[in-house]
Amino acid sequence: MRQLFAALLLIAAPAFAHSAPTAPGAAASSTVTPSKPQPVAAMDAAEPEQAPVPQPPFEELKLLSEQAVEGMPTGNLSGLAWCGDALWTVSDRDDDRIYRLTANGAVLNADVEVFQAPPPPQSPLPWGVRVRNWLSGITRGGDLDFEGLTCDAKGNRYLVSEATSAVLMIPPAGSGEWLNLPVSLVNQARARGMLLHFNALFEGLAIDAKGERLWLAAERERRGLLVLHKINGSWKCAGGCVLMSEGGDELPPPQMGTKPMPKDFSDVALYKNHLYTLERLAHRICRRAADTGEAEHCWSFANEALTDARKYDEPWGMAEALTIDEKGAWIGVDNGNKARGDGEDRPIVWRFAAPAAGWSAKP
Repeated sequence: MRQLFAALLLIAAPAFAHSAPTAPGAAASSTVTPSKPQPVAAMDAAEPEQAPVPQPPFEELKLLSEQAVEGMPTGNLSGLAWCGDALWTVSDRDDDRIYRLTANGAVLNADVEVFQAPPPPQSPLPWGVRVRNWLSGITRGGDLDFEGLTCDAKGNRYLVSEATSAVLMIPPAGSGEWLNLPVSLVNQARARGMLLHFNALFEGLAIDAKGERLWLAAERERRGLLVLHKINGSWKCAGGCVLMSEGGDELPPPQMGTKPMPKDFSDVALYKNHLYTLERLAHRICRRAADTGEAEHCWSFANEALTDARKYDEPWGMAEALTIDEKGAWIGVDNGNKARGDGEDRPIVWRFAAPAAGWSAKP
């Protein structure tokens, strides 16, 4: 009955996503008041979005291997990172565990590491979006909706909660703790048109080896990249949090049809002082400047991902997680418990070879 009630509310909640008042008690604290939407309209008027046009062909990456993930009962793979000597993943349906992946022939066995997370900080998102996030957690599982996984040189793992716009740090030993992020992070993102819609919030994160710079990827409508700096033990927007914000639609690869869809980021990774964004609809990986977010070079994985055997019957992409190293890229596929063309219905991890000229290649 509780889930049925939540499902009915979830259907009705979109009407409140932008106009609903702040929840009782929240208005007493100015630190959780989101930016007003007027700057977004002004920005959009100054930057009209162009109709999508076909992109020139990008160099296609070569698939080296694919392995299904076994032992992840909730599925919904949502992050991937090489931490220490192992590949780790997370599901957006689990609030208390991550998984260490171990190769076993054609599969990756998922070994559970359980953690405890304290109650999350008050979300600075507007009331309507918070309600829809809460209802979604009740109906599908995963109240925190963890998206993205990254780690620093000390072995700390970091997860971003899409439901709360907060980041959890999991140390090698001990309980998790939430980073004390500035409210200006979400305020600035919303003022630039990001984080306005349910299920289009923070979708990935990356951190430097020292654990002092943190990047976050906003998913879509508008997509963008943001950065935080740890200064004297506190996370701050040093000179502004927003690196880039981009709206508009784009065309999917030809194998998926011709219907334009919103541009997106589904993850972000850091390698040799550059960011690499996973662009789900376009089936691309793009190298970007770490201090501006500007795209420098892109590679496609569409030809390998969209064969008849690997394709899903969905109008968007399913690649959800990314990590980069010298020899290649690991891409995690969140299949949403759906079967692809060959009948495989488990999450998938692909291993692609690095580009022929390396990740630092010039266009």
